[in-house]
Amino acid sequence: MKLAYNGTAYHGWQVQPGAITVQEVLEKSMGLLLRKKTGIVGAGRTDAGVHASEYFAHFDLEETLDYDFVFKLNGLLPKDIVVFDIYQMTDDAHARFDALSRTYAYTITTQKNPFLLDKAYYTWGKLDISQMNKAAEILRTYQDFEAFSKTNTEVNNYLCRIDEAHWIQEGELFIFKITANRFLRNMVRAVVGTMLDIGRGKQAPGSLHEIISSKNRLNAGASAPAQGLSLIKISYPEAIFRSKKI
Repeated sequence: MKLAYNGTAYHGWQVQPGAITVQEVLEKSMGLLLRKKTGIVGAGRTDAGVHASEYFAHFDLEETLDYDFVFKLNGLLPKDIVVFDIYQMTDDAHARFDALSRTYAYTITTQKNPFLLDKAYYTWGKLDISQMNKAAEILRTYQDFEAFSKTNTEVNNYLCRIDEAHWIQEGELFIFKITANRFLRNMVRAVVGTMLDIGRGKQAPGSLHEIISSKNRLNAGASAPAQGLSLIKISYPEAIFRSKKI
């Protein structure tokens, strides 16, 4: 299942007690349409308020879906969640574990804009994009990112392979794109917060060496707000797709 959502109204993807989540809303809509409870497994967690313009999830079903299933499902879903396509996969395909890479984009605006309230982080003042890109280059030379991970997380290691990390500027917008095989909880927001300190001249790009080597979250910058972050691409091996779409 390929979908997208505006995360403003949700406490992230994953079902949790006492909070509305994207997974919960999607499973309820699927249950109404299929007339039975259907569990949905997502490609990974997103934090509260974080968006996804491309997200994948999988579910197991014995019966064949109607040709207009996606249309009917979207009719039940709220306006801030949309399903684009449903694909038939190999029996052991997994939305989370089969993902080859994920790409996030973080958007910052230096001009107050009411149309970007829930899509970008507004920060006043100048940012030195050349210094931030120097920091991004340093970031790619490391693999252990414990310094940017939320504490007390259940992970076996803090290793990530970063394939892409760079800033681009489009007028008053500064956009950070980062691609990796996996991400730690809160990692991108912590990286952006640290790079903002560098872009504002509070730290030099070389300070990343000490921050990353310390493996201490307290040495990195404050996490950037959730609304500027979007999951924009997830890559999978072609071999796990049995059909283009249903």
